[in-house]
Amino acid sequence: MTTPTLVPSLRRRMAAWLYEGMLLFGVLFAMAYVFSVLTNTRHALEHRLGQQVALFLGLALYFVWQWRRNGQTLAMKTWHIKVVSAAGDEPITRKQALLRYALSYLWFIPALVVANAYGLGTTPTMWAMLAWVVIWALSSRLNKNRQFWHDQWSGTRLISTSQRGETPFQK
Repeated sequence: MTTPTLVPSLRRRMAAWLYEGMLLFGVLFAMAYVFSVLTNTRHALEHRLGQQVALFLGLALYFVWQWRRNGQTLAMKTWHIKVVSAAGDEPITRKQALLRYALSYLWFIPALVVANAYGLGTTPTMWAMLAWVVIWALSSRLNKNRQFWHDQWSGTRLISTSQRGETPFQK
């Protein structure tokens, strides 16, 4: 008899999400430094759009490579979480990884659009983003499989690689 696939708790998924953010700070810093050296940037606002595009593409390369290689980033490995295809426990395809990456920006874009529409300053924008992240994370409880919506829509799911205190995945 096979053991059921377990869904990581929301607490573990959010802990991995926060840890991922801390680790990505260093990755983004290194990528921004390389970009500024290669473009001979002397002012922080010089080549701003180019740098944003380069960082977006660099993060896409990082995440797609990690998810396709073994289904885990360093933060996911630390918190015993793995991304797999929703159809089974097989690795995700390149298309699924790219779609998951693009859809993951739903964690931030709605709050930024609202902040821009209302001309909010830095502090209210941060509060709006925090509120949206909480809403987005809690909305996973509305999903019958307890997955984040970007996983549902990209045909992926998060599973636990640890057998401690998780809820069984329902197909």
